[in-house]
Amino acid sequence: MYRVSTSLDVADFMVDEAGRRAFSAERAPGEQLFVREDRDGLSVSLFIDEAALARLARRDPRRCLEDESLPDFLLALEGVSHFVYLAWRAKHERPVSAVELEVQAEVDKFAVLLLVGWDRTGDPPTDLRERLFRRIRYLPDLSSDERARYLLANEAANDYCRALEERYVRRRAAAELLVELRRFYQQDLAGKLDRVNALRAA
Repeated sequence: MYRVSTSLDVADFMVDEAGRRAFSAERAPGEQLFVREDRDGLSVSLFIDEAALARLARRDPRRCLEDESLPDFLLALEGVSHFVYLAWRAKHERPVSAVELEVQAEVDKFAVLLLVGWDRTGDPPTDLRERLFRRIRYLPDLSSDERARYLLANEAANDYCRALEERYVRRRAAAELLVELRRFYQQDLAGKLDRVNALRAA
């Protein structure tokens, strides 16, 4: 979708529950990206809930993405989004923040589900942004900083995706939509937020 390459296979960086425990994380959500940087370089591991992956294996979303499997699909998609974005930024020796990862992951969820649904029905889905950005609950064990990060990412992604709907989706301009998405992907956090603010004001 973004025409980026990391030359990495995310499967090589996956860890199971035992592997996650080795990181002594304070929280244990269904998806976590572990990153450590030292003088030898960047160490990355990705955990995605094994039960969610097993359910996806039984109901392959590439063949049929149903409401029942959507939460598991979004969980996996978020993890892969985080991994690919971090790896791509590291490959180009560009910094990345946790907020930036979350903003991009929220946009990725919208874009993937939009394009998958559009391709299968011939018409773009109409309630996608509502389902992704409004019908949500935050986990109660989030710290205040984490909650603020997720709120900012949700708000920015919702505003950006609303602009995508108005500018491209309603006109069924899929090719132009992809150009915009690829341009957004290349931006750092400040660039992404500037683009969101510019579209809000337009």
